[in-house]
Amino acid sequence: MLVNQQQIEQLAGEIANIAHPGDVILLYGTLGMGKTVFSRAFIRSLTTPTEEVPSPTFTLVQLYDTDKGTIWHFDLYRLQSPEEVFEIGLEEALIDGISLVEWPDKASRMFPKNKLEIHIENGTDANTRQIKLIPIGTDWTNRIKELSWKE
Repeated sequence: MLVNQQQIEQLAGEIANIAHPGDVILLYGTLGMGKTVFSRAFIRSLTTPTEEVPSPTFTLVQLYDTDKGTIWHFDLYRLQSPEEVFEIGLEEALIDGISLVEWPDKASRMFPKNKLEIHIENGTDANTRQIKLIPIGTDWTNRIKELSWKE
């Protein structure tokens, strides 16, 4: 579906509403596609609208406490090897956190079978994007049916 930034933020809020501990949400797209825009809106919908949400490009991970549990916002762009995800807390996040992962292709084999992939690509102009949701596992397949989002 072709979307603008406001629609990306709305989708992020809807997905945040159906998210729960143990969830893994993988964000695919090249630089500037809106992965951090999505993550920021997701996090703010479960914290406060003014929550400071910097990109974790240099810290690799940022944590946010919410009523649903801890959100782990990973940015794997700078990883040199997939095993480095264990040094930044991926195992702990997978147990009881909600994991938002930018650049997941850097460690793709490290993620569980049940996950939601979100692919963001260029749209028809600089202000639009194409978004595709790929639920992997029965749990996500059933939950995304609750979204107002229709591809």
